Amino acid sequence: MPPIPPPHPSGTGAPTAGPPPAGVRRTGGAELVVAVPLDPAPVLASMAARAVPGVEEVGPGSVRRLVDLGGGHVVVTADVTADGVSLRTAEPVDPVALTRLVDRWFGTGDDLAAVRATLGADPLLAPLLAARPHLRVAGHPDGFEVAVQAVLTQQVSLRAGATTGGRLAAAFGREHASGLRAYPAPADVAAVDPVDLQAVLRVPHARARAVHAIAVACADGLTLAPGVDGAAVRTRLLAVPGVGPWTADVVALRALGDRDAYPAGDLVLRRALGVDHVRDVAAAGDAWTPWRAFAATHLWASRAVPV
Repeated sequence: MPPIPPPHPSGTGAPTAGPPPAGVRRTGGAELVVAVPLDPAPVLASMAARAVPGVEEVGPGSVRRLVDLGGGHVVVTADVTADGVSLRTAEPVDPVALTRLVDRWFGTGDDLAAVRATLGADPLLAPLLAARPHLRVAGHPDGFEVAVQAVLTQQVSLRAGATTGGRLAAAFGREHASGLRAYPAPADVAAVDPVDLQAVLRVPHARARAVHAIAVACADGLTLAPGVDGAAVRTRLLAVPGVGPWTADVVALRALGDRDAYPAGDLVLRRALGVDHVRDVAAAGDAWTPWRAFAATHLWASRAVPV
C-alpha cells in the first residue's frame, strides 16, 4: 500500500472557526480536553488487550493511533485519567470532529446517573457499580476494524486476534510518517482474493472469507458507526457466513455505540455470571435493559481488573 498523504488543508477535517463545542476546552492547537469522571484502568486494559500491533499503541495512561477525522488520517493521542480525556493531534483539525471522536471512543457523553438509576439496585451489579462508579463503555474510532477484529477473535484470545490483525495491517495497511499504520480500508481488503487473504492471516478459510465479505459490504456502503440503523446492520452482518450473534453484538457495542448491546454468547460473561449456557446470560440481561452494555462492561472489568 502507498503511504498515507498528509490531511487536505481545506477538506472536511479542516479546522473551523468559532468557539469549541460545549463541554470541551480548547487548549491551543489541536488539543481538546473533556473533563468527566472516568475509570481509566479497565478501559486502558481492554484497549491494550485488543490493540493491533503497528496500528494502536497503548501505554501507561494513553492511547495513540491514526484516525480519519474527515480530512485524512491524523495521529491522535488520547491521555486518559480519572478526571477525563485529553485528545491531541499533530495537525489542526475540526474540534467538533474531536468531540465526536472522544464520545465515540470513551463514552464521555453518557449520563452515568441514569445508568446507576437502573442498574444500581440490582443485587449482582450494585457492588460492581459501587466499586467503579465512573466506569464507561469504551468504543472505537474504526467500525470496520471492530468488525474484522471480532471475527479474528472468534474462538481465540484477544491477543491472538490482535496478532492476526497485525498481519492484516502489515500486508494491506498504509504506512504513515509517524511510524504507525492505518488499519486497512475496506476497499483494499475487498480487492484481495480470499485465498490470498487466508495465506496472509493464517486462519481457517471460513474465517478469511468472513473478513473478505465484511470488507466487501463496507466497501459497498455498509457503515459501522454511531447513528446508523442498528437493526439493519445486524441483519446484514448475520447474513455473512461466519458472523454470528456474538460478533454482531460486539460490533453493536463497540462500533455503533448501542448502550443496550449485550454479547450473550461471550465466554467471559458466562464465567462472571457463573452460568453454563448462553440462554442464562441472556436471561440475566433482561433486567438490565436499556443499559446492558454497561452491565457487560462492569462484568468484564470485574474479571480483568479486580478492584
